[in-house]
Amino acid sequence: MSGNEKELHLFYIRKCVEVSRKARSAGNTPFGCVLVGPDGDVLMEQGNVEITARVCTGHAETSLMQRASHEYPKDFLWRSTLYSTAEPCAMCTGAIYWGNVGRVVYGISERRLAELTGDDEQNPTLDMPCRDILARGRKPIEVVGPFPEIEHEVVAVHEGYWK
Repeated sequence: MSGNEKELHLFYIRKCVEVSRKARSAGNTPFGCVLVGPDGDVLMEQGNVEITARVCTGHAETSLMQRASHEYPKDFLWRSTLYSTAEPCAMCTGAIYWGNVGRVVYGISERRLAELTGDDEQNPTLDMPCRDILARGRKPIEVVGPFPEIEHEVVAVHEGYWK
């Protein structure tokens, strides 16, 4: 990965961090993602909605993919990138796969997230990396992450949230 490409990834992950702050301010868990089109435009942003909306599938990535699949054709989504603060869980990875997004980029790993959330019942995380899930599919979806140089920014939004 070139230095310019890495800086671009960090730019979009920072946008996700902003979205995760908004989600937390709205009373939801502090996660956020953005969908970036082939030309680098931010097309959609989404924070978690499961707590305030009482929706078990209200994770940021799944919610965004539901919206994006109504808005954009699959060939366009294949050329797009979903950026997320944290590695997508198994449910969100499935939504990304079925939604046909061609690349996923995330800030911190699911394993690092589990260290933050501990035994909090709001996030009974699965130790199942999205790379492993996507490797079993029939589409070559690119996965990029984690980025240790941005971990402190992603983690800061979670401070004091989890029990």
